[in-house]
Amino acid sequence: MYDSGSKITRYPGQSHLLVAVDCIIFGFDGTNIKLLLVQRGLKPEKGKWSLMGGFLQARESLDDAANRVLRKLTGLEGVYLEQLQAFGDPSRDPVERTLSVAYFALIDIHQYEKQLSNEYHAEWFLLKKIPELIFDHPAMVELAKKQLRYKAALHPILFELLPARFTIPQLQILYEGIYDTTFDNRNFSRKVLSTDLLIKQKEKDKANSKKGAFYYKLDKRKYKANFQAFLNFIPNPDKLLM
Repeated sequence: MYDSGSKITRYPGQSHLLVAVDCIIFGFDGTNIKLLLVQRGLKPEKGKWSLMGGFLQARESLDDAANRVLRKLTGLEGVYLEQLQAFGDPSRDPVERTLSVAYFALIDIHQYEKQLSNEYHAEWFLLKKIPELIFDHPAMVELAKKQLRYKAALHPILFELLPARFTIPQLQILYEGIYDTTFDNRNFSRKVLSTDLLIKQKEKDKANSKKGAFYYKLDKRKYKANFQAFLNFIPNPDKLLM
């Protein structure tokens, strides 16, 4: 029987393992969706491209560890990180049995570009041109991309990356990057406007053409009540929501 008066420092018969956190940071620069990577600073695979990762310390939470690792390796602070999934294949780390809890985020690159540190060679890569990654990091990235697409279908997270006023072409570029597809310009515009979730502004953006494109704002009140409207133009929404 367990003696409540005795002090137990270890659970008998149980092996111990390391716990790590890995941060998957997607960024939007106004034109492209990118992934932030660093060069690994320790063996094995030292110098190869990696997600931002580190080990959980004895007296910190997983969230605190993820923010500490991100700050140390990239200089980024104040980034909203969302826990993705635990990765625990026994052979995922060749040195020791290590369980990793992955986090992901989508940020506006321009909002954080002044914070980015080069100490660990942090660099943004186009999603279509990601270099070879260590361990099971490719699987983490693929799962994070799937989760990002799922969340973008149900929540207005993509609009947080756009200016308060945006054009339909800007919105199209963002959605094409997230879903890795190409939309017909007229069809995209027609479907987006048919949702009745955007508020047309009087001013135009004339930076890219003489005719210009009208600015819009998202009607967040209507969006919360009828977010399904945006599913009408997302590729294979049924697969995303399974």
